Amino acid sequence: MNIVRSWREQKILLKMWFPVLSDEDFLFEPGERENMLGKLATKLSKTRAELETLFAELQLH
Repeated sequence: MNIVRSWREQKILLKMWFPVLSDEDFLFEPGERENMLGKLATKLSKTRAELETLFAELQLH
């Protein structure tokens, strides 16, 4: 997957698409990215594969 959007842009789009998300949902320490993604998947009631698809879609908008 080619990344065209910055992490900041991705967070903004996700928060627009899913108002339940907050800045705190995107906080993670180095090495904790997988944990943050798991929490996002749980909060959005998505599987990890669905979350990956969602991130891929962000690159198209």
